[in-house]
Amino acid sequence: MKPKKIPMRMCLGCNEMKPKMELIRVVKSPEGEISLDFKGKAAGRGAYICRSTECLEKARKARRFEKSFSCKIEESVYEVMMNELGKESQDA
Repeated sequence: MKPKKIPMRMCLGCNEMKPKMELIRVVKSPEGEISLDFKGKAAGRGAYICRSTECLEKARKARRFEKSFSCKIEESVYEVMMNELGKESQDA
């Protein structure tokens, strides 16, 4: 029997390829709303990031989400994502 292939995705912060399950999906919904998708099931365009605020900060500075979603992202959206990421890492 063939071993199951693990889907890999690249983190927009550190640019490392990692198993999809280890990353958090950032999604742009069809309405244009950007949010963290912890379950990985939300509809829309997805980009991935490590579960660390450092990677989110790097991606933010390099405007990688804006390039990936080809739209301008407000600072408040990043602040919400930072808070959610902070909460998630405390729960873990």
